[in-house]
Amino acid sequence: MAKASDLFIECLEAEGCEYVFGIPGEENLDFLDSLSRSKKIKLVLTRHEQGAGFMASVYGRLTGKTGVCVSTLGPGATNFTTAAAYAQLGGMPMMMVTGQKPVKKSKQGRFQILDVVEMMKPITKYATTLVAGDNIPSRIREAYRIAEEEKPGAVHIELPEDIADEQTDERPIPKSAARRPTPEAKSISSALEKIHNAKSPIIIIGAGGNRKMTSKMLTRFIDKTGIPFVTTQLGKGVVDERHPLFMGCAALSAGDYVHRAIEAADLILNVGHDVIEKPPFFMKEGGAEVIHISYNTAEVDPVYFPQVEVIGDIGNAIWELKNGVNKGSEAGWDFTRMMAVREYHDANILEGTDDTRFPIYPQHAVKCVRDAMPDDGMICLDNGVYKIWFARNYRAHQPNTVLLDNALATMGAGLPSAMASHMVYPDRKVLAICGDGGFMMNSQELETAVREKMNIAVLILNDNSYGMIRWKQANMGFIDWGLQYSNPDFVKYVESYGGIGHRVESAADLPKILNTALTEPGVHLIDCPVDYVDNDQILNIDIKKHSASI
Repeated sequence: MAKASDLFIECLEAEGCEYVFGIPGEENLDFLDSLSRSKKIKLVLTRHEQGAGFMASVYGRLTGKTGVCVSTLGPGATNFTTAAAYAQLGGMPMMMVTGQKPVKKSKQGRFQILDVVEMMKPITKYATTLVAGDNIPSRIREAYRIAEEEKPGAVHIELPEDIADEQTDERPIPKSAARRPTPEAKSISSALEKIHNAKSPIIIIGAGGNRKMTSKMLTRFIDKTGIPFVTTQLGKGVVDERHPLFMGCAALSAGDYVHRAIEAADLILNVGHDVIEKPPFFMKEGGAEVIHISYNTAEVDPVYFPQVEVIGDIGNAIWELKNGVNKGSEAGWDFTRMMAVREYHDANILEGTDDTRFPIYPQHAVKCVRDAMPDDGMICLDNGVYKIWFARNYRAHQPNTVLLDNALATMGAGLPSAMASHMVYPDRKVLAICGDGGFMMNSQELETAVREKMNIAVLILNDNSYGMIRWKQANMGFIDWGLQYSNPDFVKYVESYGGIGHRVESAADLPKILNTALTEPGVHLIDCPVDYVDNDQILNIDIKKHSASI
């Protein structure tokens, strides 16, 4: 016989769990006691459940394995909901374990009790409560399976206090050997026929393309065929963006140079399309046809109705297409228009990079960060208008080196995302890029990072306001009102946690400070004033005007 909470930890160990992030409460003390004796799992005690959920989600995104986080009942569980939605919409495998009062008897009436399972169901793939210790192995195995299968997402298990204290004879259930289904041969043949008959095909790499093996296969396919490619925000880095056939990232919804390149295509190979992201093209009758290449069938809407669907493991699908497709030189394709558009795009990306005004110009900030980061260096973006600048102007060299959230698009995830990235890749340079607004939403996790002796840097692009909404406010013709505030002294703030603070006081300071923060050990924070005065003119007016004229 074993205690149920001990069995729970054994099951997590059997699944390969390395970390449990979170804040236990009174109802988790059996779980915490069992975890204290684990030789395989480390508890990462955080300062807020939301931060723990973000860390578990990003761990899942980077490894493909389910990240685990824990909270108490009631307020602890409600603090998980944003992180649950972040994982669910972003396709990240993550499991939340929450405590609960005893289910077989009541000690305190309804104190702190919410129906957490029902609350979680709309924002997870699976949510359940354990009503017997004997059920622990099957429920954990099922939760892991569901979290990790395509499309990955969030799951939730509620462990009541009295169930955790039960005795049980059950043992962990071993993982079965399973492979993803391969695409059906006829769908490959149909896709190849479309490709060979096309005059000017293009590849769009979306969120679902950012999985294991897809990068290597897509690079080989592009190299063999010579077909140009673009990415969505969540597809950045799947193929090295220094590639001569890279047309750009669809950071804006429409009207950018990348959209002109897509309009030149008569066939779109849409790899890993996810309806979470706005499609960087608009289908119409008689327009370009679309081949949908993904793990799941297409969700059809008024602007997305593909003619051919290749369903199954994306890496295998691309490999099959590579083996069957004619080489570019033999196919008679014409990419003249796309390559001409690319020249305009690349020239536009360079504009503003050498503008050394202060406060820092966003295009110059992007260049300084790119120059400071090695190929495998990781930037972890919070949510704000700078996300558009980095998605559009920052060239990703490897998969999962630009972690941004274009699904839930929540503020507050940048710092926890960088912390999880450091834990998965402790030898890489990791930089969180946050607005001052988003940073303050989970800034307390600096203490966690210092306590865990992490080597990370945080770049705060400081405009003393909610800059993204001010940009939208200007675009809609409203007066500039209601979105400005003051901040703490960020240098003193990080130093109070035991970190190292830096303040940028000129454009010349930024490269030197970035190098120091990314090279020297410890938790570094860089307070960098930023000048967003041209955001509306450039992003909403100039780019659309200039791209329409070519």
